[in-house]
Amino acid sequence: MGHHILVVDDDEGITEVVQIVLEGEGYVVRTATNKDELQNIINDLPDLILLDVLLSGDDGREICRKLKSDGATKHIPVIMLSAHSDASKVADAGGADDFLEKPFDVDVLIEIVARHLSSSQHVPN
Repeated sequence: MGHHILVVDDDEGITEVVQIVLEGEGYVVRTATNKDELQNIINDLPDLILLDVLLSGDDGREICRKLKSDGATKHIPVIMLSAHSDASKVADAGGADDFLEKPFDVDVLIEIVARHLSSSQHVPN
């Protein structure tokens, strides 16, 4: 079975496209549209998280900081997504492992995901 990826974005169109693209690459993809759904899914830890910077009513950067400060989830690569080009600096401040600006090229998405999953395999549990 492929790597498990969690996509958290309040734009269901984005989550649907990302899910279709990544499942086509052999990944198992789950989606969430808000922090509450994320909490329910996080109990079954994914191998990588794609996280929107601005979720309805929630700050993706704060969610990222919490994930990176928790011993159970700090090893999971987090790639932040945003339509704001300057959000890459903000994503860095949130502790994200990478940043992808919307709209994104699907080939770039696939490359970034593959790179982080291959490098995370070398991290001891």
